[in-house]
Amino acid sequence: MKEREHQWCAWMRAAIEGDRPAYNRLLHDLVAVLRPVVRHGLFRAGRDAAEAEDIVQEVLLAVHLKRHTWDVNLPVGPWVYAIARHKLIDALRRRGNRYDLPIELFSETLPAEDSGPQVSGRDMETYLGMLPQGQSVVVRAIAIEGVSISETATRLKMTEGAVRVALHRGLAALAKKLS
Repeated sequence: MKEREHQWCAWMRAAIEGDRPAYNRLLHDLVAVLRPVVRHGLFRAGRDAAEAEDIVQEVLLAVHLKRHTWDVNLPVGPWVYAIARHKLIDALRRRGNRYDLPIELFSETLPAEDSGPQVSGRDMETYLGMLPQGQSVVVRAIAIEGVSISETATRLKMTEGAVRVALHRGLAALAKKLS
């Protein structure tokens, strides 16, 4: 084993026994090693390295919460790298195929003002009245009143999934009526 691995194992054993300074040294050293590993993984996936800090923090949290599962007879490094790999994959999956681009690159091509349909409050009430009752209540609560999905679900005694479905269907029906 390498010297670093020996040190990590010693710090982890001490940390499990309650040695806070050893645990702080371990986490500090892990950050220095994990940061470039995570950045490289993001780079390979075509993602911005700015996400690296959040992922490193997720890895450290997982190490903290699962440190009792580490086998003291095995090296710490592969265990930590496996956690880092899984957290990186989770982050990439959450992100999907979306990419962030600076809006300044497209400022000349964006319309000067909202070119969407303009609907008065009275017209909106008419359109909402054409929707089924459940969709109308959900769309009004979320899109007009600004209530969150979870609050709407609690208020209407529905699951959050059912609220999302009603919102999606209601907005789709409104978009169809407005176009």
